[in-house]
Amino acid sequence: MSDCDVTVVGAGPYGMSAAAYLKSAGVQTRVFGDPMSFWDNRMPAGMFLRSNWGASHIADPDKKMTLDAYSLATSNHLSAPIPLNRFVDYGRWYQRQLIPEVEKRNVTDIQALSQGFQLTLADGEKVTSRRVVVAAGIGNFLWRPSTFDAIPSELVTHSSEHRDFGRFKGCRVAVIGGGQSALESAALLHEAGADTEVIARRSALNWVGIHYRLHHLGPISWVLYSDRDVGPAGLSRIVSVPHLFRLLPREVQDRAAQRAIRPAGSGWLRPRLSGVPITLGREVASAAPVASRLRLTLDDGAERLVDHAILATGFRVDLSRYEFLPRPLQIKLRTENGYPVLGRGLESSIPGLHFLGKPAAWSFGPLLGFVSGAQFAANELVDFVAGKNDRKKQIGK
Repeated sequence: MSDCDVTVVGAGPYGMSAAAYLKSAGVQTRVFGDPMSFWDNRMPAGMFLRSNWGASHIADPDKKMTLDAYSLATSNHLSAPIPLNRFVDYGRWYQRQLIPEVEKRNVTDIQALSQGFQLTLADGEKVTSRRVVVAAGIGNFLWRPSTFDAIPSELVTHSSEHRDFGRFKGCRVAVIGGGQSALESAALLHEAGADTEVIARRSALNWVGIHYRLHHLGPISWVLYSDRDVGPAGLSRIVSVPHLFRLLPREVQDRAAQRAIRPAGSGWLRPRLSGVPITLGREVASAAPVASRLRLTLDDGAERLVDHAILATGFRVDLSRYEFLPRPLQIKLRTENGYPVLGRGLESSIPGLHFLGKPAAWSFGPLLGFVSGAQFAANELVDFVAGKNDRKKQIGK
């Protein structure tokens, strides 16, 4: 048995930021996870980040581990938009500089003790920790429309289940969805030689980054847009201050969050989609295997016979899908629509158990679903945890 003050589960941008801030505050911390593994293994090669340069830095307490610092230190020129593989490399460079002690082992179980928690690792080791910070990302939350429940994986997959689209060369592929993942997947499939079509239920596509002038109006742009790069003009500012956002009535929060993260594609994708048919305002009403192919029937009765369907249908948070959270622990958690209900320090209804990243978005707003939200999350966490530790030390004296 070994113990520490805080254990961080996950080593993506949120987990690494949290660990860096905790270490800087003198909090004894252990981190478990494979750095940047979701970004490296669960996104198709050749993708680019939708977020702009300023919103893609991984937060650190000294504000020194930026993309610019990485580019300078490694002599690697970075372009905008940022290539996915270069962002992964940047994240691993960040980890080597600030938290080289990351343990590349998975947590398989978390049990609540009378004071703190016991974690079981994949190799059987037991670790006790006063607090646990879950920053395990969204990999467990991929969402598939029920229409495709009975379809085998040979005919339908989620976009996050692909690393290389090259195997679809010469195949007819339908991409379901109208956001960045769908549109960029379609572009990559088309460029890989697949006969590709996008099918989206929205009547029109939304594009971001196409109103260049609005971002270069000096003080006016500052008022309209936060450098966190989440949400449209005006709303961007409110979303960037989670403690302000959470003061809004719940109904207003929900509408604003939906508006801030509605499906949209980056403007730089449009030329790459010029040869890709896009069917808008239609849903797949049914899907059925036909020999070795898949027949899709749309809600207007039209049919498509394809070799494969790729669901770029996003992710829906559901804590019950975190396998390391046992049922007895889940029952004690207060949740709303699968999200944990969090208070200050991003602490859940179970004292000492914290959630960062997308699971924190119901309580603190859509900023927490993006890399740029890690700075707020890490600051909020460390202020809360370090303050608690200081009070314990004073009591001990």
